[in-house]
Amino acid sequence: MTALPYVDGNMLDGPLGEVFAVDLSTATGRCAHCGTPGPMAALRVYPYAPGLVGRCPTCLEVMLRLVRAPDRAWLDLRGATVLEFPMPLDRPR
Repeated sequence: MTALPYVDGNMLDGPLGEVFAVDLSTATGRCAHCGTPGPMAALRVYPYAPGLVGRCPTCLEVMLRLVRAPDRAWLDLRGATVLEFPMPLDRPR
């Protein structure tokens, strides 16, 4: 089987920036399969599907799927047990 080429998780900044109000390039996620925590920017992102698929760099299981249509987006994070990201201190709660 030929492995598909991938890019790193930094490419998710733009697409996820359309969905979230915070910068997720600094977020840390934990893989639901192997339990490895790490920066979302380290995911292996395969952009050649109907959407974006982010895989754990340790075990290669899917952690994130993002599909975008003109009027909506679908985000599937069931491959991640947690997503932690810093919040700006100057933002009202």
